[in-house]
Amino acid sequence: MKFLILVGNYVIFIKKVFSKQEKNRIFFKNIGSELEKLGFNSIPLVLIISFFIGAVLTLQTAYNMASPLLPRYLIGYLTRETLLLEFSSTIVSVILAGKIGSNVASEIGTMKITEQIEALEAMGVNSISYLVAPKIISAMLINPILYIFSVFIGIIGGLLTGILSGVVNFEDFIQGLHFSFNSYYVVYSIIKSFVFAFIFTSIPAFYGYNVQGGALEVGKASTRAVVDSSIAILIANLILTQILL
Repeated sequence: MKFLILVGNYVIFIKKVFSKQEKNRIFFKNIGSELEKLGFNSIPLVLIISFFIGAVLTLQTAYNMASPLLPRYLIGYLTRETLLLEFSSTIVSVILAGKIGSNVASEIGTMKITEQIEALEAMGVNSISYLVAPKIISAMLINPILYIFSVFIGIIGGLLTGILSGVVNFEDFIQGLHFSFNSYYVVYSIIKSFVFAFIFTSIPAFYGYNVQGGALEVGKASTRAVVDSSIAILIANLILTQILL
């Protein structure tokens, strides 16, 4: 019963997020600010993680292909498929749920306990829409871009590591990247990126907005927001995979 009440409150919260928007000039200005704060500041983290994961995927694939009957281009193929289908969309989103989710929950939670939100409401501002909608939209805009960067850098990391370690040559790796390519996988993963971005911003915003108490409760809300966002992303990944594939 408690879970159903929580879900119901979340649905009501989301409805308020997209109702009674502020003036377009203010709204788009807030989106630009959130794009930099939530999106562009996450690029270095995504690129570093993707490079080393691509490198590890190449090495692990190569060391598990003990049979000489298996063509070496499968190393590039399997690295590409893993990055396209799961890592760069799902795992990166789970990582961002920790970085961006905690940031959103703590920021809004701090505004809640310091009565800044009540001040906005007193001025006639729809505080939920004003604070949350730009965060959700900016995350949904930037997350597919981060996905593309992640795939590209992961492949670069895998290629360089494969060549430098001697487990695969340039021609075989590139052949694997082209082998049996399905462009729908990119569409599928971009759709997942949109959904995951909505999840890892809206759930932390919900917890932050409903904080009651002091700084300790803000910390607890941030932790719970990250955990619940990560679980929701994994559940959504299962459902979307079943539907789209």
